[in-house]
Amino acid sequence: AGVNRINHNLNTSREYYEKICTTHTYEDRLQTLKIAREAGMELCSGLIVGRGEVAEDIVDATFELRELETRSIPVNFLNSIDGTSLEAVDELDPRYCLKALCLFRMAHPATEIRIAGGREVNLRSMQAMGLYAANSMFVSDYLTTKGQAAEADYEMIADLGFEVIISGHEMDATGEPAELATQAESC
Repeated sequence: AGVNRINHNLNTSREYYEKICTTHTYEDRLQTLKIAREAGMELCSGLIVGRGEVAEDIVDATFELRELETRSIPVNFLNSIDGTSLEAVDELDPRYCLKALCLFRMAHPATEIRIAGGREVNLRSMQAMGLYAANSMFVSDYLTTKGQAAEADYEMIADLGFEVIISGHEMDATGEPAELATQAESC
């Protein structure tokens, strides 16, 4: 028992960071991750694509995460919310989101790439394609927004021909443990 991994997202590139955060610096975030790694923890760190950065910012953050030897990278896509400072940011094109996921996969071939918040809004009908570049995706609701129903995600994954595995248990397309579904069918 105990903690072996910490999640602390870089959020964006060093160059763009001061445009999205004023309470602490990019160096503060890097230092937190370095201290955690030096303490023997695995790093889970990613970013939020679509906050007004340019493609070069995503590339820079990708390679910064590689230098940190990040084990898991959640890739979030901005889901702008009315009344926030980013409410007027343009919606992302699904193909741009897929390219970002492919960039992470190419730069981090052995790292867990996770499709996270904002995927439903930004990837739209192309969500399933993201799983060709990513290892996993966040399911259900997020910190500030609702996600699609878990059952819809399980069905989407199964439709691709992938196995749905949750906490080491294979699931069927309805979200039920596969061993239970198999047992029920044999009755």
